[in-house]
Amino acid sequence: MPRLQHVFVALALLGCTSAAMAQYVWLNEKGVKQYSDVPPPASVPNSRILKAPGGVPRADNAAETDASAASGDQSKPTAKSLADQNAEFEKRRAEQAEKDKQAAEKAKQAAARQKNCETARNYNRALSSGQRISRLNAAGERVYLSDEERAQEEREAQRTLADCK
Repeated sequence: MPRLQHVFVALALLGCTSAAMAQYVWLNEKGVKQYSDVPPPASVPNSRILKAPGGVPRADNAAETDASAASGDQSKPTAKSLADQNAEFEKRRAEQAEKDKQAAEKAKQAAARQKNCETARNYNRALSSGQRISRLNAAGERVYLSDEERAQEEREAQRTLADCK
């Protein structure tokens, strides 16, 4: 029997807490937030009411809504549903992700281009220095560049460096 009494007391307390959740929040004439469990005074315009319990409109707000609906006033934009807002948010998020992906790809390409330019600069310096430059042929043997091959390589390096500027 004591357990049953505890259950009844708990249910009674739970029922009392719903009244505590009925909170109004509005801005007074000085711009300070006011919290109360009673509706704000009639002198407070609807635009300054930040929260009403359960989203229930005030009586004068309901009258305005009925009057605008009766007059066919379509100038006020209708509130978007949660599904529409979520769809727009997802669309913006996908667009931002695509922009981020493109920016990352551009940065990656720029870094690769910068590295290629640096390699071309170094190779051009080596060609211009007059030191002997060798390559490996198809058989894996070291072969030194002739003067004609060196000149051809210098022209190609210059062409690559022209794109780097």
